[in-house]
Amino acid sequence: MAVDLQASAPSSPFPSPPLSPVPEKILADNNAFQYQGDLDKVKRQLGRQHIQMIAIAGCIGTGLFFGLGEILALTGPLGALLVYLHVSTVVYATIMSIGEMGAFAPISGSVIHYVARWLDPAAGFALGWNYCYYAAIAIPLEITALTAFVSFWDSNPNHTAIYVAATVVGLFIINLFGVRWFGNSEILFATLKILLAITLIVGGLVISLGGGPNHDRIGFRYWKDPGPMVSTLEPGATGRFLGLLVAIVPAAYSVSGFELIAIGAAESVQPRTNIIRAMKFVIFRLVFFYLCSVIIVGMLIPSNYPDLSSLSPFVLAFELAGVKVLPSIINAIIISSAYSSANTCVFTASRILYGLAVQKQGPKIFTTCTKSGLPWVAVVVAGMFSLLAFMTVSTGASTVFNWFVSLSTMCGLIGWTVINITYLRYYYGLKLHGIVPRGIYRSPLQPYAAMWAVFWSIFYILISGISVFWTFSASSFIASYINLPVILCLYVGYKVYHKTKMQPLAELDFISHIPTLEETGDEALLLEKVPLLQQMGIV
Repeated sequence: MAVDLQASAPSSPFPSPPLSPVPEKILADNNAFQYQGDLDKVKRQLGRQHIQMIAIAGCIGTGLFFGLGEILALTGPLGALLVYLHVSTVVYATIMSIGEMGAFAPISGSVIHYVARWLDPAAGFALGWNYCYYAAIAIPLEITALTAFVSFWDSNPNHTAIYVAATVVGLFIINLFGVRWFGNSEILFATLKILLAITLIVGGLVISLGGGPNHDRIGFRYWKDPGPMVSTLEPGATGRFLGLLVAIVPAAYSVSGFELIAIGAAESVQPRTNIIRAMKFVIFRLVFFYLCSVIIVGMLIPSNYPDLSSLSPFVLAFELAGVKVLPSIINAIIISSAYSSANTCVFTASRILYGLAVQKQGPKIFTTCTKSGLPWVAVVVAGMFSLLAFMTVSTGASTVFNWFVSLSTMCGLIGWTVINITYLRYYYGLKLHGIVPRGIYRSPLQPYAAMWAVFWSIFYILISGISVFWTFSASSFIASYINLPVILCLYVGYKVYHKTKMQPLAELDFISHIPTLEETGDEALLLEKVPLLQQMGIV
């Protein structure tokens, strides 16, 4: 039950603002944002362990285990590290923005709800369908990579359709059995990913120091020859700089997906507490999984190794070191990782469809739920996108994978931009209303972190297809930039048809349909003393 927080009990984290709350009539007159609370029937069945494991490793998949090889080939070991460092700062700034809004208002639709509510309903509509498309496209992307990993053992192309079909059936089974099945399966997959990451990092370090079967002490040999950075598109320093720009797209894709923390909030027990705790693991995920992996792979594999962009660098690293059995074990876990990421994307796409329908920005049929609160129609529609993976049967997996990466990454970058712009309006709106939420995470780096993320996300969007201007390919150009006119058409079309407008900060609604801490079971947050490092978002 959603209540008027201005009239709630004294223990509510939202003190009465000096300005009058926004009347429902204003929202209706805007003909814009219509949250139908009576249709919101999903139930909070994800526990703390589910949210935390999803936050740590839920979206770690082919972007890291498959895409890192391409990044290494484009930039060299030092260049790959620089690209991941820079992209990680943008990701971390964005997760602070979405985490604060998610802890303030754990509501179905999360990201799209916040954009429609605090930025512009037309922007929420466009972003919602953009993110739905983003998650849906990522499903066949992960399945495509999975088939590429299977070819490590079975190189017969006639068997590709069998592996795709088996994966698709498995995805439907898990997601149609309910959110608890999804959450429990992700705990298993996340545990395997964590064990794999630890094995790769520790094992890679041992091999680089001469602990492999051939006892070859590699160290930073490949940082000297072929060198710390390589040239792409152009020779010399210009090529090294261009290599960094080209590598941004696969790097951004590999670290994306953190939005699931907020999207799953409406279906988690104690959502505010779990979101805040999950945010603490983001810096761990970025540093341990990504930056450490980049350093280790850069030490074990030369950037000029043939076909590096079409192989898993982790499997290749242990093969080159002469380890016999471990590459197959690593490949098996990487396959489970790709399946997990596809599983996560089905969940995400279905909940976005559900959130859009609850806000009257999508067909009402997507709000259809089972008695246990599963939006089964949305799950089925989202799962249908997995059938696109059958494209790999007639086209090479590497080619299809790169198309999907470009399409998916542009959606993610647009999302980062809009999320941080929304956060800035949320931040200054709260300030104008005099609202200081008690017990809810607020980063001292804001609003400057959001400004940083907005600037660089726009920059990433502009240069995402830079390589096509050297070796032009119509398919690559379309895959890189087609999402820009699509989302612009969605935004303008909705805005013109519904005559929506961006509300002044003084009229933003921070009251209606936002549950109190007591209603979500998060009242213990009022008693917690937040350490300095946690206040800074570092731990």
